[in-house]
Amino acid sequence: MSASGTSLTPAPESAPGPAHVSAPPTAPPPGSRMTGRQKLVLTLLLGAQFMVAVDFSILNVALPVVGEGLGFSLSHLQWIATSFALAAAGFTLLFGRVADLVGRKRLFIGGMAVLGLSSAVGGLATTPEVLLTARVLQGLATAAVTPAGLALLTTAFREGPLRERALGLNGALMSAGFTAGAILGGLLTDLLSWRWAFFVNVPVAALVVALAPSMITDARPAGRPKLDVPGAMTVTGGLLLLVFGLTQAGETGWSTPTTLAALLAGAVLLVAFVRVERRAVAPLVPVHILKRRSVIWGNTAGLIAFATETSLVFLLTLYLQEVLGYSPLATGLAFGVLGIGTVLGGTLGGRAVGRFGNRRTIVTGGAVQAAATIALVALGTSGSWIWLLLAATFIGGAGNMLMIVGFMVTATSGLPDEEQGLATGLATMTQQVGITLGIPVMSAVVTARTGAATGPDAVLSGVSAAILVNSLLVLAGSLLAGALLARRGGRSAEHGPAHR
Repeated sequence: MSASGTSLTPAPESAPGPAHVSAPPTAPPPGSRMTGRQKLVLTLLLGAQFMVAVDFSILNVALPVVGEGLGFSLSHLQWIATSFALAAAGFTLLFGRVADLVGRKRLFIGGMAVLGLSSAVGGLATTPEVLLTARVLQGLATAAVTPAGLALLTTAFREGPLRERALGLNGALMSAGFTAGAILGGLLTDLLSWRWAFFVNVPVAALVVALAPSMITDARPAGRPKLDVPGAMTVTGGLLLLVFGLTQAGETGWSTPTTLAALLAGAVLLVAFVRVERRAVAPLVPVHILKRRSVIWGNTAGLIAFATETSLVFLLTLYLQEVLGYSPLATGLAFGVLGIGTVLGGTLGGRAVGRFGNRRTIVTGGAVQAAATIALVALGTSGSWIWLLLAATFIGGAGNMLMIVGFMVTATSGLPDEEQGLATGLATMTQQVGITLGIPVMSAVVTARTGAATGPDAVLSGVSAAILVNSLLVLAGSLLAGALLARRGGRSAEHGPAHR
């Protein structure tokens, strides 16, 4: 049998049949190929997820221009990104459960409508208050669309090769979308206006809202849905405070009262959330989900993967602009090679999981990413080092995406359809917290190394130290997750769903 499950050799001519005629070539097993409708649904969902991923980074290179246009002070400029991250990470788990209770299709379409409308408001904004309101609404829409869309994706494809392929493509496009956002943001800002970083979402959202009702099917929940209100309040408050504390750490340092108070309060609420869930009649996150090794260590691998790769983009942005003197547009274009690597890794990720298993895919991807990242420690102040950066980010991007696909398949496998919204909500929360966590941690390493020193040499020294920490973190995280996933026992941990 080939990797796709289709026999390469016709049946022997003497094979007996009812009339002793020659048997035709062996047909592919049922469910090994996507139907036409599945391809359309996949295209629609992937398009929506790609758009959401672009929103994470499309304004990053345009922040100074936005600040000048609307009158943001330098100290408040980071809230354009922070307001989005707070809403997106803080409400993801809640909306993931809401999707299971009220219907993923309904939440997905509603979230896309809000995303389109809030993008229009952001593009038309004339004051900082209106823009920040639009960013919060975009973050809330992202918190609804991402887990609902992923749940629709996992339930549209049975557990096995097709789901692995779909999740691989989804992971590739989401990671490529993060990179494409930087490129697109630079192009739109330079050629048109920063406002088009918002307006570009409007026609895409309108198309998805128009097509989704007839293309997507979703089972309605049986019985009247109930929501764990205490659990929702504690986990949402805890995540909001955690993300706020991490953001403040990157801006003002880890030892400031605001940072410490936010992180401590967030930790207390998350501990309270676990205690609430153990006693709740209809918990937001059932305790048996939190006890699954695949959920715990799959999400751990995902947290490391997102935290390290997105923070590496931040570090290399510092290098390209502060050491080599690149413009924002040139910086965005340089990351296009990283985007190509992630697309390649996502395309191969589903096949890798099917052939080698979730655990080996995570470990291999982490090792490749770590090796490519540590090579960047050799970067110097000459412009010729750009070739090392391009090669290493391409290879590291492919490895990172192998790790992400392994994480997504692991974290959503072995669960019934009615819990897929919760599983994808947890996975999406992991992604967004990882994106938020990585940058302040790496920024703190850079600051600790450089101190009060300035100039290209000081920046390069700080960036090199953070790159070394980044590489060691991804290697240790992938090996730890792989080792603990191996203790699950049974074939699923080793071979993945495709081999059950």
